[in-house]
Amino acid sequence: MTVPDPSTAVTRIARRMAKPGHERQYEQLVREMFALMKKHRGFRGGELIPPAHPGEPYQVVVNYATEADLAAWDNSSDRNHILGRMRQHAESEPEHRRLDVLEEWFVGPSVPASVHPPRWKTAVVTWMGIWPLASIVIWLLTPVWERMGLPFLLITAINVVFIVVFMTFLVAPVLTRLMKWFLVPGVGK
Repeated sequence: MTVPDPSTAVTRIARRMAKPGHERQYEQLVREMFALMKKHRGFRGGELIPPAHPGEPYQVVVNYATEADLAAWDNSSDRNHILGRMRQHAESEPEHRRLDVLEEWFVGPSVPASVHPPRWKTAVVTWMGIWPLASIVIWLLTPVWERMGLPFLLITAINVVFIVVFMTFLVAPVLTRLMKWFLVPGVGK
């Protein structure tokens, strides 16, 4: 079994308006699209996010293992066929946007494409998580690795693994909730 490499993963969000009265059909076609995507290499999951209020766009978030896997889906006859069927229930073509890793941490897929935190804000919040986390990991674990006689670069590599895992699964989700007011003012109000 091959373990997916998160550094090559691709997340894409498509925003699209369903025609009034066609919402149920549109949602069903998106579910059919996910079933088709499962048959294609590299598909890691998808989510349909309905609008919070009537008249707002749907968002479809898809994850692929690599850029090449997403491109293969984009060029497939399955995609062309399902998009053709969706056109009769949608007001326009979808707007696509990709998220990088930090955007996924701090914005999440449910934020509209028009809302982007400035990079300096993302950097500040990233620092707020990494600095104390790195300090704790280095303070607690480096003496253990040194007693084992591990070389400096290996100690650093091991410590970074712990920092990245804790940041991704523990610290970033908490900071996302706590600092949403700073990163994307007005979102979630």
